Parts: sequence; C-alpha cells; structure tokens
Amino acid sequence: MSWKPLRVLTPRSILPASAVMLVLAVGAAAHANKPVPFGDRVAGPGDAGAAPVNSESLSSADLDLRVGPGLEAFHKRTGEQAWSYRREGAEALHLAMAGDNAIVVWDDGLVTSVRPGDHEVRWHRAVPGLADWLRGDGEPGADKRTDAQRTALAKQRAAAALHTVQRDGSPWLALVTPNLTMGLRDADGDLRYNDKPSGSCVYDPLRAVHTDYAVLVPRTCTNSGGQAVSGGITGYRLDSNGWTTNTGPTATVKVLDRSRVEITDGPIVPPRVFDTKAAAPETACGSVDAPFAAVRPQGGCADPSAAQAPAGAPAPDATDAPVGDRPAAQPQ
Repeated sequence: MSWKPLRVLTPRSILPASAVMLVLAVGAAAHANKPVPFGDRVAGPGDAGAAPVNSESLSSADLDLRVGPGLEAFHKRTGEQAWSYRREGAEALHLAMAGDNAIVVWDDGLVTSVRPGDHEVRWHRAVPGLADWLRGDGEPGADKRTDAQRTALAKQRAAAALHTVQRDGSPWLALVTPNLTMGLRDADGDLRYNDKPSGSCVYDPLRAVHTDYAVLVPRTCTNSGGQAVSGGITGYRLDSNGWTTNTGPTATVKVLDRSRVEITDGPIVPPRVFDTKAAAPETACGSVDAPFAAVRPQGGCADPSAAQAPAGAPAPDATDAPVGDRPAAQPQ
C-alpha cells in the first residue's frame, strides 16, 4: 500500500485574494459548461428523466438488475422498468453485488458503484490495463475472432476481473488483471491496496476466486524461454495483511464455503484446505501438529482409541478393565 505524503503549504504557495476570486469565477463558469462526468446518464422508463428518489421506498431486493447495454432495473413485482443507467460510448459487461450496491464493469476499463434504491451513481474508478485485457487485442488469434467471440471474451474476462467480498457490514471489491490487482472499499471507492506480480510472473484472473473474507489470486512465473516453471497464490484482505503460498504453475483453487478453499496442486501433492477467515491452513487429522493447529478440519478428528468394535462382538465390561482404570465405587 502506498501513502501520499502530506503537502505542506508555504506562504509562496498561498494565492492572493484577487487570484482566489478569479480562480473561483473561472471554476464556476467551467462547471456550468461541463458535460456529465464519465458520460453518465440515468433515465426512467421511455428515456424520461429519472426522479432522484422514487415515491416508494426501493431496495436491491425490490429490483431485478440486468446488464447490457448499461445497467437496467426492473420492478420484480410488476416487471416494469424502474430506471436505466448508461454511459455514453461505453457498454456494461458484468454486474456483481457488494452488499446492497451494484458494481458494474464497463468495456472502457471503468468500474462504477450504483445504489439501486435511488439509482445514485456512488463512485467511479478506472483500472489501468483492464480495457486492453478485456479486448484481447494483439493476442494470438485475436484478428480471427468474430464480433460475437470478442463480446463473449470481454464478458468472460469482466466476470473474472471483478470479485466482491461480502465481509459482514463492510463489503469491498478487488479488480484483477494479469499485471495488476487492486482492492477498493465499497463505501466510497477508496483504493486500499494495489499490487503487481514480481519478476516474470503474471496473475491469472480466470483462476482467481473469493470468499466472504478474502480474494485469492493465482500467478504463473516463466523462465527466459517463456515456459511456466512455478507459480503461487496470493490472498488479499482489506482489514489485515494477506499471505502468499508457493505452488506449481497450474494449481487450482475451489471455494468450499464462506471461508474455506481447497488448493489442488497436481497429482502428487495432496489437496490442502485453507481458511481465509483465520488466514491459516487447515491441519490434517493425524498430523503431529494437530493438537496445536490454528484451524482444525470441519467436524473435528475421530479419536483413534475409540475404534469401532467388530459387528456382533459383546460390549466391553467395566470389570474387565485394569484395576487402575476402573471407575471409583459410588457411595450407597
């Protein structure tokens, strides 16, 4: 995470009063002639202007949200259009919810957050390199793709790039491209971290997954000949430090539940489970580390001394136990 140093104003940097008034006047005139930021246009049914707040109280649960060419909202009860949000010269590719807010990925590399209840566009964030990756220009075979294939590829990659983490009470989101991953706070779109893969490595958004606590991004590293030689998985969180684990170049991550994932790294290494809430691996039953494990397997481990007796065998009698192991006699 990078922090911008505070800029200290010096007397030389303070404008005289007349200059301040001139700047304010020019700024007001520019604002009056300024086009709608980012080409945003929110409209009601039939392109009528959408009211700032509907006469009835709405929430995301009351609306059916769809993408293409913008973000379209329909009343679930009646099926009628409530409003549409579009951006001039851009097309919406993918939608995901962060809490009650709708996050939209656009084909020009912009990401926006919309509050469905009053159709307010809350913030905009540009992701460097996202538009280029969505288009896939310059890739092998790119010139032979049809328009339908280009559209399908852009939508697939937009879905892979956006990950919303529903952390209780404070959802956030990550944007993943081969050369950059960014974490944003949904409350205001504030950038909380950005990270680039090191050396000759690239992230693989198509293998990335998320839980309710973290986003896990696999990466692949190549040698000087362009051959994949190693890999790894980086886990990102917004409220604490993340983690990194080394893997082979083709390791896969499967989400098991709200916090746990299973990492499979080829036929030789057995799959292992990682808990993204505890930020620790799950210790296997029978391991020497099991008594001290931070995360134990779901359901616990069976007691090896409590082996099941063969079918038909009589239950052991307490009197057959050694004297030292017999229960003490109860007073009459």
